Amino acid sequence: MYQLERITQQPGMMGGKACVRGMRVTVSMIVGQIGTGASIEDLLTEYPYLEREDIMQALRYAAWRAEEREVMLTSA
Repeated sequence: MYQLERITQQPGMMGGKACVRGMRVTVSMIVGQIGTGASIEDLLTEYPYLEREDIMQALRYAAWRAEEREVMLTSA
């Protein structure tokens, strides 16, 4: 597992969603922006309080959460 010390979750902030460094910037917002074509540089310009490592950890966190686990079921 990667070190994800910049990813935080607090029940009272942003509905408990994963955020960056306790700010009101969610992992899903970052991933959504990248998914619509924004570059890391675009995000750093639009959100000057973010750092490159914030974005990289958000992407690693999202990838980790999206991993599929196959469970083999046996017939009884």
